[in-house]
Amino acid sequence: MSAADPGAEPVDVLDAEGRVVGCTTRRDMRRRRLPHRCVYILVFDARGRLFVHLRTAGKDIYPSHWDAAVGGVLAAGESFDDGARRELAEELGVTAPLTPLFPFRYEDRSTVAHAVVYATVHDGPFVLQPEEVVEGRFLGWRELDELVARQAACPDSQAVVAEYRRRYGDEGLAWRTAESSRSG
Repeated sequence: MSAADPGAEPVDVLDAEGRVVGCTTRRDMRRRRLPHRCVYILVFDARGRLFVHLRTAGKDIYPSHWDAAVGGVLAAGESFDDGARRELAEELGVTAPLTPLFPFRYEDRSTVAHAVVYATVHDGPFVLQPEEVVEGRFLGWRELDELVARQAACPDSQAVVAEYRRRYGDEGLAWRTAESSRSG
């Protein structure tokens, strides 16, 4: 992400089926609530706890909200896999193997996102991107539920977590078991 003017970054605009139909700036995409591509990365530690972080007050969407997923908007022409690797490196300062879990579409009054959800395991330490992340910590599901009951939380990443839990249950690393049974 360009630190100079993130709003000027080019992003792909999508149709209702998620096909690229144009390109505009991130600022215009947000202003006009245009459908775009993004990634969500669920970062678990070796114990199966999920990394959550507090977004900065300057974020263009859901400022000062707790976020259960690392990720963000893809640059124009960027693949989901490349975007996920970039976002993990930018926001947490790490590289790690990423497993694509499922496609995901989210829409509310602020955004229309066509996404892919990924998962990874990393215990840190992390180098948090100061333009995007205030603080972060690993939480179990109960602790996450308690946090979002008390604090403002990103509705899109909460929808991702709900879909993850619907698919894999409440075991934090259940996606690894499902992945190994598919490949075996």
